[in-house]
Amino acid sequence: MVLEDSDVEMIVAEIEVSEHDVETPYGRIHCTMKGVPKNDRPIILTMHDIGLNHKTCWDTLFNHEDMSEIMHHFAVCHVDAPGQHEGANTFSTGYEYPSMDQLSETLPLVLKHFGLKSFIGMAMGAGAYILTRFALDYPNMVEGLLLININPCAEGWMDWAAHKLSGLTHSLPDTIISHLFGKSEIHNNHDLIGTYRHHIQQGMNHFNLDLFVKAYESRRDLEIERPVPGSHVRTLKCPSLLVVGDNSPAVDAVVTSSVFRPLLQMADCGGMPQVDQILTCAFTKFFLPSVPAASMTRLARSRTASGSSVTSFEGNRSRSHTTEGNRSRSHTNEGRSRSHTADNQHGHPHVDGTANDQAAPKSTEVSC
Repeated sequence: MVLEDSDVEMIVAEIEVSEHDVETPYGRIHCTMKGVPKNDRPIILTMHDIGLNHKTCWDTLFNHEDMSEIMHHFAVCHVDAPGQHEGANTFSTGYEYPSMDQLSETLPLVLKHFGLKSFIGMAMGAGAYILTRFALDYPNMVEGLLLININPCAEGWMDWAAHKLSGLTHSLPDTIISHLFGKSEIHNNHDLIGTYRHHIQQGMNHFNLDLFVKAYESRRDLEIERPVPGSHVRTLKCPSLLVVGDNSPAVDAVVTSSVFRPLLQMADCGGMPQVDQILTCAFTKFFLPSVPAASMTRLARSRTASGSSVTSFEGNRSRSHTTEGNRSRSHTNEGRSRSHTADNQHGHPHVDGTANDQAAPKSTEVSC
């Protein structure tokens, strides 16, 4: 069964939406809760990148019909970084914006505010860094992570110098656009770039945004290590999936990071892969099979029917991942995306921090 547009609109209309300002030692955190949390399952919690808020970062994904059905079973909490939500007041002069580490420390208070024990996280860029930091410090409160365009490394001095110099010649919107989108998108997809440039120019508080950007540029290394059986290394304990588009400016950083996590690298995709419906499919296959309380109908049938499509295809495509980010690609089967994972016996990509992480990553295809 395929939902018609009217059915999707009805599902969305039935979902209760409430907005909250959660008090923390680092200021108020604006949260938008969609749906009512259920005691037998975690919520989905999102965080956005610099230059975005929860609407501009996630609305396209969550308005897709498959995510609309997921939202009918899982409450979603959208978290906006301080001062980044629509209509945010300008911070007073002298306000000290929280660091990335401090922003991660606000999340226990967000969960407490809603009476929650855990969540499945979806985050992009700066938000992905924040949720990863939280998962490292509070592993029992995170059921899984989908991390788009994550860069777990601190900004090097050459990057810092380059950004400082570019800041002298480029406006804040230009800086954000070059962070979010690759050169090919900027040069060729004028409608997309124009939409986000307009949002940054007209919809964001530039004073607040500049503080958030500087906080992200001042991040420190997450220092994640590859899991080793029997050792106590600092690594993610929950199932996690790294996502990046082939044409994203973050592709090298994410590919380098994939030494410790499965990677979904989306062919012919730019800096915002969450606007592609295949990400909904990947999210469903990767995370929801591990949530026994999920009683989805159409999604469950789709997942069962397509389970066999997660198969090895090393003979079709090859990629060599090194710390320098070298990659060899053969783009065949247009419209599909690639995932480097260790498959579990059920055919679903799975990571649990055990010896399963030690297997050499296999190239697999996620078909929807």
